This record gives sequence, structure tokens and C-alpha cells, in this order.
Amino acid sequence: MLNFKVGIIGAGPSGLAMLRAFESEQKKGNPIPEIKCYEKQDNWGGMWNYTWRTGVGKYGEPIHGSMYKYLWSNGPKECLEFADYTFMEHFKTPISSYPPREVLFDYIQGRIKQSNAREFISFNTVARWVDFNEETQQFRVVFDDLVKNETFEEIFDYLVIGTGHFSTPNMPYFKGIDDFPNAVMHAHDFRGADQFIDKDVLLIGSSYSAEDIGVQCFKHGSKSVTIAYRTNPIGAKWPEGIQEKPSVTHFEGTRAFFKDGSSKDFDAIVLCTGYQHKFPFLPDNLRLKTKNCLYPDNLYKGVIFNDNDKLIFLGMQDQYYTFNMFDAQAWFARDYMLGRIKLPSKQVRSQDIAKWVDAEAATQTGDDHVDFQTAYIKELMELTDYPSFDLDKVADMFKVWMQDKENNILNYRDKVFTSVMSNTIAEEHHTPWMKELDDSLERYLDEVEVDELELSKVKNY
Repeated sequence: MLNFKVGIIGAGPSGLAMLRAFESEQKKGNPIPEIKCYEKQDNWGGMWNYTWRTGVGKYGEPIHGSMYKYLWSNGPKECLEFADYTFMEHFKTPISSYPPREVLFDYIQGRIKQSNAREFISFNTVARWVDFNEETQQFRVVFDDLVKNETFEEIFDYLVIGTGHFSTPNMPYFKGIDDFPNAVMHAHDFRGADQFIDKDVLLIGSSYSAEDIGVQCFKHGSKSVTIAYRTNPIGAKWPEGIQEKPSVTHFEGTRAFFKDGSSKDFDAIVLCTGYQHKFPFLPDNLRLKTKNCLYPDNLYKGVIFNDNDKLIFLGMQDQYYTFNMFDAQAWFARDYMLGRIKLPSKQVRSQDIAKWVDAEAATQTGDDHVDFQTAYIKELMELTDYPSFDLDKVADMFKVWMQDKENNILNYRDKVFTSVMSNTIAEEHHTPWMKELDDSLERYLDEVEVDELELSKVKNY
């Protein structure tokens, strides 16, 4: 074992990728450092570890997850597939390109269960504070064991932050919303559309959560869905029953007033207004300060904190790529910690960061964003031995996906793609997505068509 110690905060896809990267090295017979990972929840998986709880959890900690029932992947699984563990390897049979949450969680667990990762993870353990000793060049991290209600501390030579950035909501204020008499929630606390059957629902925001929650509410029987955008509409070809409106100006009772002068009464409001990058356990001088973007400032190669090169952040980008990007970042971080990748001076690092930040600022279209993130991952992969795959073909799939959504927001999940890892052609799901009301793993893997009685409960589309 190497004579230094690595701490990992978070056992979601990013933290697990870091563990997997070190394990890959260990399997080659090479020494690795001492590793410890700490996870606030009682299981791994991060956002994919679904809970019915909202607000605070069993031990009074803010709920991390924003996962909800009936969530299906909103991008092709072929675009997020692990290069070293394919969907075909996991399920032993072709499946559709847009699986639901339980299926994706099963896939994430399938890879990590092949390892001894659980031995490195302390669950129900939350990071309270971090400081850095300039003399020893080490981090001191204060943790709480939530089960034992005990505080302890650990010393690390490197610290990896894999806590994600989709758990602390942005909560804007609108005049009169405090007197709105019906349900008001953030998308973080949304757990399913069943409560909105036959309701008029207002969604505030115009990103992926508004798009997906809006379509889910429509699918599960809401009377109407209105999506209020601040700057630009989503612009999909919405079916009758979903509409977009410019910004909400204020509320009067149950009525929302919009910038175009129109107004409407609502039974519920869901704020789909995004999330903050929040690290309450990090002091100001170690805290990543950014908004949701493809290349956060002050992160060299999108990973290494430029003001302290022993601090590493994984998965802090806005994401087209997900699981395989986290892997590429983790493999890069591993090789850097092992001394294989030498850092240039801080000035050179700053110039490299500025180059990427400026390149993102020059992007205009969704295709531009995909190409940007593809180029970023290519650069990381060229520096490590992460298994190579055809990123250009994955980028093409993303672009087809965006076009499919533009063509028909209700049936793009019925399309199929081919894996660049295994060359497996996905199979169409046994039930069209708009008619499938059960997102369970058992139902998904069932080969039986949904019965007529169940179909009769679903609105035509």
C-alpha cells in the first residue's frame, strides 16, 4: 500500500467511480493508497438511491436525493454506459434505450457489487467540516456518525468531493406566493405525479426537470400543465394540455399572473428552478463557487481545485455525459494522485482553465454543448488507461436524441440506439412509454404487454 491517504466524500456515481478507478489499478497488481469513503445516506447510489422522504431524513439531515417515482432516463442509456461494464453484460439480454430509475440503479449497483467497494465506505456518516494544514499539507475532516451520534475526525493527504450538485434547491420568491393556499414545492421534493391527477399544475422553470415533470404530470392525468419560463421557452411541440408562458409576475390567491398579461388559477406549484453548488462542510478558501455550467472556473481539467491541488471535485459539470464522464474524471484523478500526471504551474493551469471557460462561452446550440463536453472527455481519456470507446458516435446519439425530443416530446423514449461498447441494438420496450405507468424493475423486465384494463386508464395521446 502506498504511503498516503485519500478521503472521498459521497458514494454516488462520482464517488463510486473514484473507488472503481483505484480498484482497477489494484487488479493489475499495483499498490494503491489507503482509501476511505463517507456517505451521508444508508446506501450508495447518490441521486439514484430513491427515498420517499422529503425535507430531512431519519437522522435530521437534509435529504440528498431529488429522485422521484416514474422517472425514466431522459437520455439514451447508450450515452451513459460504462466502458468497462455494459448493459448487455449486466442484464444478459438487450433492453430498451430509456430505462426507468430502478433499472438504472440496478445497473449502477451491478458494477460496484463486482468489487469490494463496500469495505471502503462508511454509510450514515456526514462531513461537518474540513480544514487544511499548510505545514503538513493534509486535510482534517470532521465527521458525524449519524447512527452512533458521535463526532470523529480523519486526516487525509488528498480529498475527493463527490457530493454532486442536485440536492440544494434554488428557491426564488414571487410576490404573493406566500399566500398561495395550495401545494408549493421544489422539484427536489417532487416524488411523483399521482397527487396531481385532475389538477391544474404550474411549473416554474424551463430546464430538464420542468420538461420531465411536466410530461409526467400530463401522462399521469393532470388536468393541465403550465410551464413558466424566465428567459427562453423549452419550445417543444407540446400536446393539448401543456402550455408555456413567460415569467410569473405575481400571485393573488390561487391565481398566477404572467408577463404576457394572462393569468390562471392553479392547484399546485412546482419550482423547477435548479440547484446550488453547496458545500457547507468546506471553508471559503476551499469551496468551489460556480453556477451550473459545462466547465466550472477554478477547476483544472474540470477536476483539480486550482487554489489547492490536493482537493479534487468530481461530477461538478452540467451534464450531457454522466456515468462515463465521472469515470474519465476519476481515472484522471487517480493517475494524478499516483504521480503519473504531473501538474504544470498554477499560472499555466489558470490559462488552460480560461481556454475551456472561453470555449464554453462561445457555444450557442445544444450540438455545440455536446461537442464541447465530448472534446473535454476525449482529453481526459487520452491521459489515462480508461477503456477507449467511440465518443464521436456517442455525440451523434446525443444529437439524434435532441432532434427526437424536438419532433415528439411524448414518444422520443420509444426510440432505440446501438451500444458503442457492445454493439448491442436496444429492444423496444414492451409498452409504449406514454402507456407505461409502472416503472418497477420487475415490470420493465416483464415480456407481457400491458393489459387492456390498464390501458383504459391512460389518456390517449
